Amino acid sequence: MKQATLDFDIFSKKVVLITGGTGSFGRAFAKRLLSSSNCHKVIIFSRDEWKQWEMKQSEPIFNHPNIRYFLGDVRDSQRLARAFNEVDFVIHAAALKQVPAAEYNPSEFIKTNVFGAMNVVDQAISAGVKKVITLSTDKSVNPVNLYGATKLCSDRLFIAANAYVGARGYPALSVVRYGNVLDSRGSVIPMWKKLIESGATSLPITDKRMTRFWITIEQAVDFVIECLGQTRGGEVFIPKIPSMRLEDLAAAIAPQLSHTYTGIREGEKLHELMFGPEDSRHTLEYNNHYMIIPEIYHQHPPLLQKFVVGREGKPVPEGFSYASNTNAEWIGVDDLRKLLKT
Repeated sequence: MKQATLDFDIFSKKVVLITGGTGSFGRAFAKRLLSSSNCHKVIIFSRDEWKQWEMKQSEPIFNHPNIRYFLGDVRDSQRLARAFNEVDFVIHAAALKQVPAAEYNPSEFIKTNVFGAMNVVDQAISAGVKKVITLSTDKSVNPVNLYGATKLCSDRLFIAANAYVGARGYPALSVVRYGNVLDSRGSVIPMWKKLIESGATSLPITDKRMTRFWITIEQAVDFVIECLGQTRGGEVFIPKIPSMRLEDLAAAIAPQLSHTYTGIREGEKLHELMFGPEDSRHTLEYNNHYMIIPEIYHQHPPLLQKFVVGREGKPVPEGFSYASNTNAEWIGVDDLRKLLKT
């Protein structure tokens, strides 16, 4: 992913709230703001007091005078209303994410990922938050599992909410969609590392053909910051990131181990899709990302003109798909090994 020049001035004297703030992304995003910007306050909103305490103790920066820890659940609309008071920007990272768990606990995923998204939208509008970005996933495109379906619903809720902000014109609510985060909590890498430490002689891989989009946590943070500066409301921002084969990842981690093929799990895809041909008709390509324009804007030319003015993106070819198996950029074993070392 090509590095863009980041504008940290947008955070000057601003209050930023991160839902799911104790997760991998939330911690990295908070750390970047506290170390690189002149923000007034960073609020960590999450439901687990132990993880908040653990985060506070883990590094001196998480005990910064400008950080606050706010216990709450996105399922609780009233608690969100209290938390969003005087907040300028919201990064919505709270979600239930485990694909197999979603298949057996669908109601819990719907409560957090769909109803929670509705609560964030409603309270952001009521509180007069200026900008809201929600984190999505490639699994929300043509979903084949419940987790992906809940994130698709969430994406549509945030996009549609821009119609309800009224004459004041804010908040601007947008979506950032990216692939698997390298070595994040819940990814395959920590699982493989535990197997290696326990003396495993082979690593389990679902299918030798499987490919995935990969992004580092630092790249994800940078991209959200970039998009926060660009958003006008309703966009789906998608970074240009490399694909990789699961076999290559296993070889990078443990070249001495063989592979055991276990078969694709319930609700899993062989390859992932960031956007398909249906979205290509209203997608613009930029140097380091794609931007999907809300389809409804094409039915209202004045709205569309206001939305794209000053943006130099070029339309992608009709029928184009951004998929992990047909991606133009790939990351191989040697590069993966270097990334894992850092």
